[in-house]
Amino acid sequence: MITLDFLRRFGANVDEGMERCLGEEEFYLEMVDMTLADDNFEKLISAVEAGDKKAAFEAAHALKGITANVALTPLYKETSEMTELLRAGEDADYPAYL
Repeated sequence: MITLDFLRRFGANVDEGMERCLGEEEFYLEMVDMTLADDNFEKLISAVEAGDKKAAFEAAHALKGITANVALTPLYKETSEMTELLRAGEDADYPAYL
C-alpha cells in the first residue's frame, strides 16, 4: 500500500498534492492510485516500442498532466521532458525514460 511517507521518499511533493485534495489524505492516496493505474502508461510503453512518436506524445502529454495534478514530481519531470522532446519530433533514447 502506498503511504504519504513512501511518496515523500519517492520525491513527490505530498504537501502540494494534499492541498489539491483539500487536505484529505485518503482522497489524495486514492488519486495517486488512480494515477498509477492510468492506461496511458501502457500506451506510452507500446508507442515507444513501436516507434510511434505521435501516440507516444499523446500518452506522455496525458501523463504529464495527471502526474502534475497529484504532485508525483519524479514522474512529472520525466514525462514533461519526454513530452517536449516528442512534441519537437526529436530522436531520443525514449526507452531510457520508461
